[in-house]
Amino acid sequence: MASRIRLEDRECPLSTTVEHVGEWWTLLILHDAFDGYTRFDQFQENLGISSSMLTTRLKTLVADGLLERRPYQTNPVRHAYVLTELGHSLRPVIVALAAWGNSRLTAAERSMILVDAESGEEVEPVVVDAKSGRRLDDSAAYVFTAGPAASGAMRNRYAGRPTVPGGEG
Repeated sequence: MASRIRLEDRECPLSTTVEHVGEWWTLLILHDAFDGYTRFDQFQENLGISSSMLTTRLKTLVADGLLERRPYQTNPVRHAYVLTELGHSLRPVIVALAAWGNSRLTAAERSMILVDAESGEEVEPVVVDAKSGRRLDDSAAYVFTAGPAASGAMRNRYAGRPTVPGGEG
């Protein structure tokens, strides 16, 4: 697949992340993996995806280190697709995307909700700063700035913003 990232965006973590997981089927396959699906036929049946598209997406997820292929049958050889540690680290992103989608619906319109596994109570996912516990959805309180590895173009983009130790943003 041809890269959709512009040359000047190659250092942007958002652009490079979208290159890996921004495709429609990729997010749905990852969602199914978080729900415990591991086998090709499970993904295919649940998603209604063509064999060729699923094969392509699974190969990409394995190549990107998000899923690992593990044989579960020898004759014929069949593989399970298991989330790696890197793949598991995407769960908060998937949860946040689903929560954002649900926030636009009434309670009666929601087909899937996140609940506490023990109590069954619906939860409201938010992204917070690990140090302060403060919500990150306040765009006035939190801004992006150039990091230590930023190019001149990235530094120009964020000129006038606060700097970080080791950065010259």
